[in-house]
Amino acid sequence: MAPSLEEPIRSSPAIHGSKLNGALEKSPKLTYEPGRTIVESHDEYEHNDLRPIFPNVHWEPLVEVPYHDKGIEGHPKFRNLLDSATDVFDYNPKIGTEVHGINLARLTDAQKNDLARLIATRGVVFFRNQVDFDIEAQRKLGQYLGTLHKHATTSVPRKPGLEDVHVVYTDEKSKDQRAYFTPSFLWHSDVTYEIQPPSYTSLKLLSGPPRGGGGDTLWASQYAAYDSLSPFMQKYLEGLTGLHSAEIQAEGSRGLGRPIRRAPIITEHPLIRTHPVTGWKSLFFNPGFVTKIAGIPKTESDAIIRFLNEVIATTQELHVRFQWGKNDVAFWDNRICKNHSASYGFAPHRRHAVRVACHAERPVFAGGKSQEDELNARYGLPKINKDGSGQSNYND
Repeated sequence: MAPSLEEPIRSSPAIHGSKLNGALEKSPKLTYEPGRTIVESHDEYEHNDLRPIFPNVHWEPLVEVPYHDKGIEGHPKFRNLLDSATDVFDYNPKIGTEVHGINLARLTDAQKNDLARLIATRGVVFFRNQVDFDIEAQRKLGQYLGTLHKHATTSVPRKPGLEDVHVVYTDEKSKDQRAYFTPSFLWHSDVTYEIQPPSYTSLKLLSGPPRGGGGDTLWASQYAAYDSLSPFMQKYLEGLTGLHSAEIQAEGSRGLGRPIRRAPIITEHPLIRTHPVTGWKSLFFNPGFVTKIAGIPKTESDAIIRFLNEVIATTQELHVRFQWGKNDVAFWDNRICKNHSASYGFAPHRRHAVRVACHAERPVFAGGKSQEDELNARYGLPKINKDGSGQSNYND
């Protein structure tokens, strides 16, 4: 369990009540039902203007746009950002950092650059209770980092002029969808079929289950996925490209009678890419959109896809899991961070969030370094053993 996600119940064994105006007041008793949490009423919902619609409009195909990564301008130690923080901690060595004391709506340009660099380094960064970070502030920060992406099929807010905002919405009347997907398929990086898939992406929770009510989101580091492979497999994959298809999403929209605002495409991207800020190599693969590996037989392609699915879905040290609270924000880098759709099982709670993402550079492989090798050398840690032919007891 990550720090700060569970609040301890504090009580004194010697005092069972307190005197108030001469009367002995009993401490309130805890109420607890296993696996059950209080369901919030939404009769007067404050975010109706951000509920989802599917406008029937048509957009032209995307063309390549200029992109300069603001993270390159960030301080190597993130000092502009973290000097204003009250706390910062990692969830694990590979991925995920939580920062306290920062108001995302009031960042200076230098702090925004540091934020980009921190996200590029850690994959995903979490900020709690960002009340001031409304949809306009969220879009403004996204626009500073790059050109905002407009999704071809998913929902946008009812409020006009927000076509570059993606709405995540499930309410108390929504159908349970867990039977429609295998768990590994739901691991994805957003819209990787685009010619310039997103980099910095923010998601703010407007309404969601209470603590313990489910709806957590998981992310996986593709830096760490690359580093988990043998040098032989790394070298092999560095020469390959994957076909990323928008057709599966388009087919789902057609089946539901929803409009497709931009024609689906298939784009070829390298399986290993180099990050422009860190210089680290990462896997660039996800089960949701990569349908084939180019240039090799289908039998071999299918085997590689199955193998990489297993690496992503089952290698626990790649993963971070975030338990949301109202107005919390997750900020991640889609180039090197796969996210999993919200874990199921949170019904009948409403879960409503808004996402803003900016286009990055066209993915390239230009050599680079291993995150694990560089950090191990920096901190004096031993080289990782990748010879699985020996014997050992499991890690309990």
